[in-house]
Amino acid sequence: MPSTNLTFQNRNEHRAWLASQAALPIGFKVGTTRFDFVPREAPKPAKMTLTLIALDRATPHFAAMFTKNAFPGAPIIVGRKRLKEPTLGAILVNNKISNVCAPGGVEASEHVCAETAKLLNLSATQVLPSSTGVIGWGLPVEAMVAALPQAVSALAAGSILPAAEGIVTTDLYPKIRRADLPGGGSIVGIAKGAGMIEPNLATMLVYILTDFAVPRAELRVMLARAVDASFNTISIDSDTSTSDTVAIVSSGRVPCTDFGAFERGLHQVCRDLAEDVVRNGEGVRHVIRATVSKAASPALARALGKAIVNAPLFKCAVAGNDPNVGRLVQAIGKYVGAHAHGTDLSKLSAKMGGVEIFANGVFQLNPEKEIALVKHLKDAELYESAPAKDGVFSAPIDFPRHERCVELAIEVGNGAASATVLGGDLTHEYVSENADYRS
Repeated sequence: MPSTNLTFQNRNEHRAWLASQAALPIGFKVGTTRFDFVPREAPKPAKMTLTLIALDRATPHFAAMFTKNAFPGAPIIVGRKRLKEPTLGAILVNNKISNVCAPGGVEASEHVCAETAKLLNLSATQVLPSSTGVIGWGLPVEAMVAALPQAVSALAAGSILPAAEGIVTTDLYPKIRRADLPGGGSIVGIAKGAGMIEPNLATMLVYILTDFAVPRAELRVMLARAVDASFNTISIDSDTSTSDTVAIVSSGRVPCTDFGAFERGLHQVCRDLAEDVVRNGEGVRHVIRATVSKAASPALARALGKAIVNAPLFKCAVAGNDPNVGRLVQAIGKYVGAHAHGTDLSKLSAKMGGVEIFANGVFQLNPEKEIALVKHLKDAELYESAPAKDGVFSAPIDFPRHERCVELAIEVGNGAASATVLGGDLTHEYVSENADYRS
């Protein structure tokens, strides 16, 4: 569950709230710059933003987790090597091009890191690269190097908001979450991600900054646990990106006297950002929260949750505010029949919005429940579908109106394990956006 239940009336109200969350931890600066270029693979004008996160001094306390996709982007290959380095001094992020399987991709990432390092008086291995955007295209290295001085000159302490804005691609709005903890320090995170989202991370870049002095070894263990409980429990479209990155960096400027409190704060920041990513998903009009309990194992509980939020027909029904709950039960039965054969479903029960829809092997439906279910779906809708304009659907909002979800509660009845998975519906807008992504 999110740490808050926020409701925004307009973009300005949401932006004011983002600004209130955006204070950088001690020891960090961020800077961005935007420039025009022409991709080699599609020679027409494009724009790229460089986002630079820099520390006042390089730190040994950093951790990162990357995609499990077997075709990782060049920045992932470089990033895995960076985890072995003694210190980290900066993160450089570009959007528009993900630098995945592009000829000379690793060399391009390393070259841009080296040029960044020169400007910051670091070594090239102290710079972590990240890229997001079109898969298969190569980085415009010369244009990026030419733009780097502007990003460096823009570096400023104070607010992380410029970085949150700079890393987005098809996101409707930037995402920032924070935890202020006893001792005077903070944990502040930003995320980019809207489509190609599936556990094992997402098409997602996440950067978490803290001034609490948490040693490298502890930071890496804590991050792994936090990621597993948050980003690995979301899915928008079941596709695992080639560019997933979740990184955390500590400037070490504030003593940490309670590692337990720090880890709880980290989990909250990650959970909130994970839900923000789903709520900001491409074409998502409903966030679906599937809580599976009384399962034989945590793995089964999570797998059933994922099967539900990734079921295309059920996702379409939710998009249309149609409580076609037969599609929900079908998705559960499909998974069990294919992957958990022998699981006893005789005690399974299911609720939507607190309304019981299935128990004792049969549906528990009536006209009054149908009305209540439709109301629940409509109340959870982020925005109404707008008619296509020139054949293109687009979301009519650029801020989150609320944090409500389509709430599903599934009790399997054969164990004590549980899991919660977040997903989104499947809309005309999603198909339109991904049909025209490069054009």
